[in-house]
Amino acid sequence: MDTRTVRRASDLRGAGLTGIAAGAVTLGTAELLAAAWSGPLASAGTPSPLLAVGAAFVDRTPAWLKDWAIAIFGTADKIALGVGMALVLSVVCAAVGLLATRRKDLAQVLFLAVAALGVAAVLSRPDSGLLDAVPTVVGAAVGTWLLGRLSDQGRAAQAGPVPPLAHPRRAAAHPGAHPGAHPAAVEPMPVGAPRREVLRTAGGLTALGLVGVAIGTSGSGLLRTAGPATPAMPLPRPIRTVGVPDVAGSSTPGHTAYLTPNDAFYRIDTALRVPRVNPETWTLRVTGLVEREIEMSYADLLAEQHVEALVTLTCVSNEVGGDLVGNARWQGWPVRDLLARAGVAPEADMVLSRSVDGWTAGTPLEALTDDRDALLAVAMNGEPLPARHGYPVRLVVPGLYGYVSATKWVTELKVTRFDADEGYWTPRGWSALGPIKTASRIDVPRTGARVVAGEVVVAGVAWAQLRGVDQVQVQVDDGPWQVAELLAEPSVDAWRLWRWTWPDATPGRHRLRVRATDATGEVQTDLVARPAPDGASGWHEVSVRVT
Repeated sequence: MDTRTVRRASDLRGAGLTGIAAGAVTLGTAELLAAAWSGPLASAGTPSPLLAVGAAFVDRTPAWLKDWAIAIFGTADKIALGVGMALVLSVVCAAVGLLATRRKDLAQVLFLAVAALGVAAVLSRPDSGLLDAVPTVVGAAVGTWLLGRLSDQGRAAQAGPVPPLAHPRRAAAHPGAHPGAHPAAVEPMPVGAPRREVLRTAGGLTALGLVGVAIGTSGSGLLRTAGPATPAMPLPRPIRTVGVPDVAGSSTPGHTAYLTPNDAFYRIDTALRVPRVNPETWTLRVTGLVEREIEMSYADLLAEQHVEALVTLTCVSNEVGGDLVGNARWQGWPVRDLLARAGVAPEADMVLSRSVDGWTAGTPLEALTDDRDALLAVAMNGEPLPARHGYPVRLVVPGLYGYVSATKWVTELKVTRFDADEGYWTPRGWSALGPIKTASRIDVPRTGARVVAGEVVVAGVAWAQLRGVDQVQVQVDDGPWQVAELLAEPSVDAWRLWRWTWPDATPGRHRLRVRATDATGEVQTDLVARPAPDGASGWHEVSVRVT
């Protein structure tokens, strides 16, 4: 490779890194200022441009893309979004840096246009005002100025050093030099030195900007890990408790536990930053088509008569055989008691619940007023709700997918009608009602497992909330369906564990299938459907090799 090619490659790297450095400094400055807005200035909006852009992207995610992202990344979907945003921004900023080598003014205009998208995202968030755009505007101004300075340095480096004898100062510094003297006699600066200096400067500024992003996002809570919440006051003793008998659980290795531990419970929501809600100032409002509006504090809620309930929650994005489902013992106050106190108008048929971050769910009124255990939950498996699962208060509604019922960090219940209001996901292509379908899953053996010929234990879970599971059957290859043993069912609102002994597994590759029948006699459908728009369906199957 000749010297000219090497120099050209170095110039391109420097120009691209110049744009990335300007972008990193922009975000670092903006996120540091946003942390101040989230702290001392206590903004109710979303001053962080990273958080705002990410949230705006989630808001505009169509059903098929949400389905795909969760299927591929599962509960790591937010990490994947962050990585994707970083890659896109890096490519865009690098392109701007390359453009600046030829048209600095145009590159700066394009850089400001990208920053304007960040400002628009900030202003689009709930409760945001003009002041929330200040961090992004200041960051953009700093980054645009820096882009111009770095591009000037890059162009100067590309021009190369002035020949030493043609420069009067250099000539004066070497009086013994003459027109025929060798250039090495005046020790000129190495040709690659300016280019390396540009790379070092841009690289250092990029690192500095990323440090600012890390500090700023940590300060504003974007990267903060949500640990267990500490209650502001002791939780009340419920007037009705539920127990889980040992016979409801299984000792089979790899078989799902009856109760899902809090730290293992799936989390799927649109909050890129887990809200930190102060229970001392939290309130819940009941509004809309009611005889009297109600506003209650956390202390008011804890003073009511609480009950416990075993309820399995399922994400509508859960694939057949997926793990976006969990079972817990919840404690809270029945929603029907609160709505009865408010006095619901006869024409109402829906309750629009709202989260502290503006997310909404439209729940059929009947599901909150019938005899199921729909709760304003304050505890999970005997502990206060973890922040990531909705502390201080969330909704738990048996029989409905979470996107129409399981509002975390809930602050409002608006009694309304389906023809007047919509929840967050309904206009994005998901069905309005969201009843959970009968489902079953094989946990043991896992697909691709190798098992020893002879007796093989097959085990898993099945659920049919509100109805209960009456039977589970297992099929080997295309053979007859075999009835599995059902373990105890403490609640029809929770899943039921099952197991079956495959008596004569023969060497070779085999396919295992499972299906459940609910207490009404309806068999789980074999019709294969994707999660969108109203939940996945089909029979779960695994492929195993017997040796």
